[in-house]
Amino acid sequence: MKQIIILESLGTGRVAYRVCLWADVPVARQPFYADATKGSAYRDASAGELAALRSGAVVERVETFSADPGTSPAEMKARLIQLWQAFQDKVANTNPWNNYGGFWDGQSWAAGGVS
Repeated sequence: MKQIIILESLGTGRVAYRVCLWADVPVARQPFYADATKGSAYRDASAGELAALRSGAVVERVETFSADPGTSPAEMKARLIQLWQAFQDKVANTNPWNNYGGFWDGQSWAAGGVS
């Protein structure tokens, strides 16, 4: 599956692009990302890619990427990979649902959480 998609060039005086990043979501957290109506900024997403986004298996983020004029294509590609890796790491390592479903029943606490 694609992970970095260049959507468009931006005329900012710098080398700039709007990019779409796709990151894999840990299985236990996929229900929190799921949305049957979700689309993509990448209008040519395949049916399988849209299914992965809608099921929560993949999450999308759109960002602006820019570099100084004269930056080599290889350096820009390397920086885009770093940008994607930081996004993937955040999705994999940030878990706001680690206590989801925990509750107090009036006498004791029941633990909850999603890994």
